[in-house]
Amino acid sequence: MKNNEILVKDLGVLSYDYSWEHQKVIFDNIIDQKIKNRTLKKKNKTDNYLLIVEHNPVYTIGKSGDISNLLLSEKQLGLKNIDFKKINRGGDITFHGLGQIVGYPIFDLDNFFTDISQFLRTLEEVIILTISFFGLKGYRIDGETGVWVKDTKNSPKKICAFGIKASRWVTMHGFALNVNTDLKYFDYIVPCGISDKGVTSIEDILKQKITTNKVKDKLYENFAKCFDAKLINLIWDNRTFIQLWN
Repeated sequence: MKNNEILVKDLGVLSYDYSWEHQKVIFDNIIDQKIKNRTLKKKNKTDNYLLIVEHNPVYTIGKSGDISNLLLSEKQLGLKNIDFKKINRGGDITFHGLGQIVGYPIFDLDNFFTDISQFLRTLEEVIILTISFFGLKGYRIDGETGVWVKDTKNSPKKICAFGIKASRWVTMHGFALNVNTDLKYFDYIVPCGISDKGVTSIEDILKQKITTNKVKDKLYENFAKCFDAKLINLIWDNRTFIQLWN
């Protein structure tokens, strides 16, 4: 039984460790449900979640990432109060921080389409449509996962990075869209292992203040559009999730 509903949880500012654990619980529960359905030959629906969060400064590196792309020592990380995590997604090193919308779509792709490349291209399309509302023309680069824009010198700058993990067609991890992120943190890494292109944000390109809440509104609209889905918003309240609207 296919389920095109996406349960949205805006977690606010949350530690990377806690959000990762929360992802894993949801991810494992969906996989367990799929295994149970198959064993019992049932067709009970599985859920899809979209976790939205901002993190305090942290660098994360995927399982195939090159540690030499981190340009700070452990001591320097401590002095700058930046965490560092090795995680099980694809992709190289990236930064998460305040002013950046991090999205973790934990989807059962059996509910949509069983194609990882299509999933990534659809996530990219969500971002391209979202930033277009603010007058930015996002585009893809062949061979590189992500969304790029041109700066005033017509140079390519990455505005949204992606990295996912999937098992039994269930996804986790996701994307990081720079809204008003402090871009200095990208100076201490080789972002995504790409040394010949820079990083930017919506605010950096527009040269005007843009709030994450304004961007989230468009982001949700475009998730619904691109995945042909119905979004159900959930309130995070004292670690209890309350359904807000159906």
